[in-house]
Amino acid sequence: MNDLKVIKEKSLKEWQLLRHPDEPVIYIGMASCGIAAGAVKTKRVIQETLEKYKLKANIVEVGCIGTCYLEPIVDISLKDHPRISFGNVDEKRADYIIKKVLLEKDLTKTRPLGHLGPESYDGIPSLFEQPMLKPQVRIVTKNCGLIDPSNFMHYLANDGYTGLSTALKKEPVEVIEEIEAAGLRGRGGAGFPTGKKWRACYDMGSGPKYLICNADEGDPGAFMNRLLIESDPHAVLEGMLIAAYAIGASQGFIYIRAEYPLAILRLSKALKQMEEYGLLGENILDSGFSFSIRIKKGAGAFVCGEETSLISSLEGKRGMPRTRPPYPTESGYHGKPTVINNVETLGTVPHILRNGAAWYRQFGVAGNYGTKTFSLVGKIRRSGLIEIPLGTSLRQIIFDIGGGTQKEFKAVQTGGPSGGCIPAELLNTRVTYETLAEIGSIMGSGGLIVMDTDTCIVDVARYFLDFIQKESCGKCTPCRVGTRHMVEMLEKICSGEADPGILDKLESMAGLVKSTSLCGLGQTAPNPVLTTLRYFRTEYVEHVNNYYCPALVCRDLIEFTVIKEKCTGCQRCVSVCPTGAITGPRSEPHNLDTSKCIKCRACYEVCRFDAIAGNAIIITSKKNDEN
Repeated sequence: MNDLKVIKEKSLKEWQLLRHPDEPVIYIGMASCGIAAGAVKTKRVIQETLEKYKLKANIVEVGCIGTCYLEPIVDISLKDHPRISFGNVDEKRADYIIKKVLLEKDLTKTRPLGHLGPESYDGIPSLFEQPMLKPQVRIVTKNCGLIDPSNFMHYLANDGYTGLSTALKKEPVEVIEEIEAAGLRGRGGAGFPTGKKWRACYDMGSGPKYLICNADEGDPGAFMNRLLIESDPHAVLEGMLIAAYAIGASQGFIYIRAEYPLAILRLSKALKQMEEYGLLGENILDSGFSFSIRIKKGAGAFVCGEETSLISSLEGKRGMPRTRPPYPTESGYHGKPTVINNVETLGTVPHILRNGAAWYRQFGVAGNYGTKTFSLVGKIRRSGLIEIPLGTSLRQIIFDIGGGTQKEFKAVQTGGPSGGCIPAELLNTRVTYETLAEIGSIMGSGGLIVMDTDTCIVDVARYFLDFIQKESCGKCTPCRVGTRHMVEMLEKICSGEADPGILDKLESMAGLVKSTSLCGLGQTAPNPVLTTLRYFRTEYVEHVNNYYCPALVCRDLIEFTVIKEKCTGCQRCVSVCPTGAITGPRSEPHNLDTSKCIKCRACYEVCRFDAIAGNAIIITSKKNDEN
């Protein structure tokens, strides 16, 4: 077995050489967001530019720092200045930056984002003074975007496996007491105290026990687990080792959806590195503790994010929930005591063991200690992944960190498809498990979807409920049948076919599904409907009574026309219309043929002169039918 202390000394030397290099080091963000933004092409151009000018540089692939809207991100580190970051580095900009920085030694025209040193350098502020990064407290994401996730030495040099070493010097029950004292709650959604769950399993005595890492992230728009695994897999794996030691488990599983190929690849590589350095298998670090980990690829069923459904899937059965008790800590995988923790929960554990419970409790608020990661997406200027202390207000998140919306803010949905839509008047709400529940939403795993006035609230409720209905396992009647009836009612509202009493029926059905469903998926499924009816009822009434969609989204209720008095004939609408419905010579008011219009909104969105109007089209025919 390798001596971890010796390896750590070697890793520190390697890391120092990267921080103070003799030749340039170029870091490229290669998480899924960076790759999707073109980072592979950016890397190729950088390599070609280096070869063309015979420049020497070490290229390092890192994960995502969280500012996904700035990808691809490239950092350059030289001997005489700190690591400097550049955003939105496409192929053309990559060639320019390499030539300016490495060949001409000139930073003045490269527009860097910031640098990773502690103080201002040559007029360049610290990267962590950026508006999106400054308010954050980076604990679980502290290495993300800064280290090579495939390089074991990088993780080790940044306090990696120090938490495990600390844990192994304690008795298992002492580790549990430390987690209890820290007040860590599960970051998968329900917020159950992690230490309490571990103790329940520990108290089951000796015998086979199992630990499962739940990486089955199924919420639309959520990518907290994916980003952490892609950017810092060893943080999660170290947390698994500590948890397994505390509860007495000898076998662990990572249940991860197959749609995360890059995360799976980096996890697989990290597991091989752990085996190589004696961190998996028998007698880990001469402690007498033995543990192994297997990866299980999930098929993408949303319901398998629920604990008992996940266990059924892991056992090779159809993923369906079962009644509780018994809880998994008593009878879980193959009937044995089992602990299931979320990716973020496990990624937080090493920091608590490394720094202590008192250190962790300084972040957050009473009863909601520590930080929480959120994926910030939707109609937001600065999208990406953030980590903030619990108790931060929604207003701070959306406007200070996210930069607000282009058009007027309308709502934010927390907690994924089972969460609630929160209006502008509640933006001062502080984000905790209890406060979100009080206003009808949930924390969930951490998805935040921001909406502006171009969003139809009724359509949003229909979309999320349709998603949940399709993902229902079908085991219990309220969820299987109730959600289908709710979707049908929402579709009628969106198409102008609803009767005046439909809102009362919809609200009644939502309450029934919420109170009688078997598992958490069904119990929270009506949240989008209940919160939108609660906070945006006038928009529902507009759809039902006036057959009109104020956001101009529901196609059956609107038609687009050109306002001749406002149209300048700039032809922007002509260029984006996919069906040729808009015609007219430049500098003259255009015409819109409604028979060709597919109501895609493209013309409405590009018009700078408010010359495209959306009007109600079935109000007259509906009223005639009623007469």
